[in-house]
Amino acid sequence: MVENPGSAGNAANPADPADPADPANRANPVNPVNPVNRAYPALTYRDPRVAVDFLEKAFGFEQRHVYEGEDGGIVHAELRLGDAWILLGPAAESGPMGGLGPAAVYVVVADPDAHHTRAVETGAEIVMPLSDMDYGSREYAAKDPEGNLWSFGTYRPGV
Repeated sequence: MVENPGSAGNAANPADPADPADPANRANPVNPVNPVNRAYPALTYRDPRVAVDFLEKAFGFEQRHVYEGEDGGIVHAELRLGDAWILLGPAAESGPMGGLGPAAVYVVVADPDAHHTRAVETGAEIVMPLSDMDYGSREYAAKDPEGNLWSFGTYRPGV
């Protein structure tokens, strides 16, 4: 496998300061780089390379790690937007990841207006316009080329 470490940072979407009182921000003794108790959405795509390109251009994700098989196809990728991470890989017909359908992912962003503008300018299919929600969030939703639903806004679960 070939690893492509991607780029180093994202000045437009800096990580939010971690609350040291939150148990989820404790050091992880197995992997001290990552805190414990975090969820990382894992998506499958018929064409992971097209997905990575779209997620970078339309939504501002950055490649952190891309692993390629002997044929040059992506077998696993890790992308980051600020402190949000996603994992992705090739769709399979069988096995534990076989036959999965579209997924839905919500990502907190500091500036949903600017994020929405970027998505529109790159041709993302907006399925819910930028809106102020009754629960205090400002958000929008878009589909990626394989039908996964991506919502971006200011809502922070548990806060």
